[in-house]
Amino acid sequence: MKTARPHSEHGFEVGQDNVRVLGLDIHNPVFMVSAVLVVAFVVGTLLFLDSAGAAFSAMRVWITSKFDWLFMISMNVFVLFSLYVAFSKLGNVRLGGADAKPRYGYPSWLSMLFAAGVGIGLMFYGVLEPVTHTLHPPLGIDPADQKAAMAAGMSAAIFHWGLHAWGVYAVVGLALAFFCFNRGLPLVMRSAFYPLLGNRVRGGFGHVIDVTAVLATIFGLATSLGLGAEQLAGGLKYLFDIEPRGSIKILLITAIIALALASVVSGLDKGVKLLSEINMAMAGLLLLFIIVAGPSLFILKTMIVSVVDYGRHLIPLSNWIGREDTAFYHGWSTFYWAWWVAWSPFVSMFIARISYGRTAREFVTWVLIIPTLIGVIWMSTLGGTALHQLLVDGYRGVAEAVPELALFKMLEGLPFTNIVSTASLFLIAIFFVTSADSGSLVVDTITAGGKMDSPVIQRVFWCVLVGLVAIVLLLGGGINSLQALVISVGLPFCVVLLLMCVSLHKGLREEVDQSQ
Repeated sequence: MKTARPHSEHGFEVGQDNVRVLGLDIHNPVFMVSAVLVVAFVVGTLLFLDSAGAAFSAMRVWITSKFDWLFMISMNVFVLFSLYVAFSKLGNVRLGGADAKPRYGYPSWLSMLFAAGVGIGLMFYGVLEPVTHTLHPPLGIDPADQKAAMAAGMSAAIFHWGLHAWGVYAVVGLALAFFCFNRGLPLVMRSAFYPLLGNRVRGGFGHVIDVTAVLATIFGLATSLGLGAEQLAGGLKYLFDIEPRGSIKILLITAIIALALASVVSGLDKGVKLLSEINMAMAGLLLLFIIVAGPSLFILKTMIVSVVDYGRHLIPLSNWIGREDTAFYHGWSTFYWAWWVAWSPFVSMFIARISYGRTAREFVTWVLIIPTLIGVIWMSTLGGTALHQLLVDGYRGVAEAVPELALFKMLEGLPFTNIVSTASLFLIAIFFVTSADSGSLVVDTITAGGKMDSPVIQRVFWCVLVGLVAIVLLLGGGINSLQALVISVGLPFCVVLLLMCVSLHKGLREEVDQSQ
């Protein structure tokens, strides 16, 4: 197998089309077009706040009802393609060449990819989804059948955070890592299309791909930050009786972005790596506490049974034909698929940066399988505890709570409620910071033509802009606006990622053929 190829082989190098403007080192025209579009969105939403919320909601309904099939088919393709790579000869390809050695050990690697990938979301939905889907089960299952409803409810929750979610990251992350480390191309989205477009990736096609990736990343990240702000505000109300007004949410986002800026300035190894490891340690302690203090045997049984139920419900939940449970299919699954697609440039580019030296098989296993198993454990622990409280103890605190309070209402039924709830609030904030700083680094890399050492002021600019987008979306309709926008940017990017599968297969196949 060949080692990494020199940049000159393709005539497409890191920062090749960059220009220096006012001390900035920006990729022309990706930086300016992306910045102008995002700033125009922020200003336009602020000018028309009264109508923005209604427009966002209408847009969400239209896309989820008209293009649900595209999202579902795409997600199925990503999972199947990832598994094909892992179990075929393509899995032998090592990122960086035959002699490449990993730069991070397994614990740090897993901590960073997991914290960046799903941190805030699991804190928000880890309790909410299992309970909601059990009370209102998908696939036409009768909610009165408690056993069947719980099996379907847990399966649906894991479905949204399992193989399909991480399949997107596996495809995009592997493509970016392979074409960067093995073909010597810049770590930007357009590089993954070199086998299909050749040197045309430097032109208009490449610009459109990178700008789309920037917009998807910013709006996908803003959605997660908005959800985090909602949950933090709810936690402050629950613990300290601070009213969750819009001004409080704005202050929360501002404070978190300020902390993220400090991490961004520190860089990948000092800031992001340290925060990710703190995240995983605290999340692990929270899980351990709930398992010990909660219904331990019920939780452990739920973990085992949920894996079986997830496998049993996987194909029906993955089907897009003749679905009658449209509220679940459109309101939950389609939104999630768009969210994962929108997040894929951010999370996958970040995963690619830290995955040098891994084989394609190892990459897919650790990016697809391990996080899915962690998701099963997380949902079974937090969601299983809430379901035991509801179905066995008759406690309806979670069932009747607003979404952002679901976690805190579940903790209310356990010992040391205030202490653990306060620690959970801190954990949410750290996940918040981790997503903001790693996301800003990725956007900066794309808009700097693949350069990873661009001026600090550029990273600061994108970090601040992400915070502004999250703020205006909350002002312009709250969670509905956040979800509507992420679905909108996820739609065109779905097509981009399907083409990426074709390009990645072509590149990996060439690598295998040349090594024989």
